[in-house]
Amino acid sequence: MKINNTQLISELLGITNRLIVVAKDFKTLDLAQLTFKRNPSEWSILECLEHLNLYGDFYLPAIEIKMLAHKQTTTGSYTPGVLGNYFVKLVRVKEKQKKMSTTSDKNPAKQSRQLSPTVIDRFLRQQERLKILLERAQDLDLGKIRTPVSISSLIRLKLGDTLRFVVYHNERHVGQAERMLSLQFSVNSLTIKQLANHPMN
Repeated sequence: MKINNTQLISELLGITNRLIVVAKDFKTLDLAQLTFKRNPSEWSILECLEHLNLYGDFYLPAIEIKMLAHKQTTTGSYTPGVLGNYFVKLVRVKEKQKKMSTTSDKNPAKQSRQLSPTVIDRFLRQQERLKILLERAQDLDLGKIRTPVSISSLIRLKLGDTLRFVVYHNERHVGQAERMLSLQFSVNSLTIKQLANHPMN
């Protein structure tokens, strides 16, 4: 299966631009909304974004270093690697998504520090940086350049697969944050309905 470089970059830029809009909307929420979750096993909106920030801290510099070091120009398309495609399929948004575990260093719920709305600002800065990298990648050979992965220093993925993984992973967890916000509206609506049925004397 070959993937057209131009179409891929266009798709990834489109997703990234949409996620930026959603994250800017999150900035209008108060801290209670941003940290809401029903139980400790769930992630709040801020935890979803901080998870992505922790991944971005690794992948964005790694991608940039490899892109600057290699000057192979694009061939117009590339064939995804077997391992790269596997990782991409794991994080791709699906109708029925399986829960995934993450390493403790990328789990915001395991972090000792209190999260604040600055998490959103950091996420937005990372997305702007990602857009610049995606635009640069349009002129590069996405199959020849190899980038490291966070889980092992021994594994290298094709640049095209890494870019797909990063953007689709972002999309997955921003979607998770959006669902957490929708859940809050459902909980609040239910509470209002209960109060209406049982008015206080």
